[in-house]
Amino acid sequence: MSILFPLGEPADPEERDERIMRKALQFAQRALDENEVPVGALVVRKGELLGRGWNQVEQLVDATAHAEMLALTQAFAAAGEKRLEGAEVFCTLEPCLQCAGALLHARVSRVVFAASDPKFGGVHSLASLFDLEKANHQLQWKAGVLAEESAEMLREFFRTKRAKPQDS
Repeated sequence: MSILFPLGEPADPEERDERIMRKALQFAQRALDENEVPVGALVVRKGELLGRGWNQVEQLVDATAHAEMLALTQAFAAAGEKRLEGAEVFCTLEPCLQCAGALLHARVSRVVFAASDPKFGGVHSLASLFDLEKANHQLQWKAGVLAEESAEMLREFFRTKRAKPQDS
């Protein structure tokens, strides 16, 4: 798809994660602009962007059209593979149970997310799918990268939703 760091990756891993997460936040903003829950996701491997997604549940009338699922679908097509070993996924919100399961099936190596999701999070909030010893795949995960930026976007979305009168 595209090279993320045309001038080379940052030497500092924290800076690298933040730069990629900032790009994921751009896709969360796109979801927000489309009146969707503002979540964005990127699939990256060896400095190349393989897939990108943002929530499109309302637009596609599909409860499974989460940012991670759409980014994975695009990455599978770009890579021409059904497994994404060596890939990392950056998402602006902790993956739900559905998305966490899909990430395990995809065999990604690492998942980095911004804000935790106490109601639906499948990584460490509601459940801990990535830490199951009996799972057929293990991956690394990291929480909290640019969490406040993501959380503020989510708060803005839900504030706006609550302020609008609901259809009867």
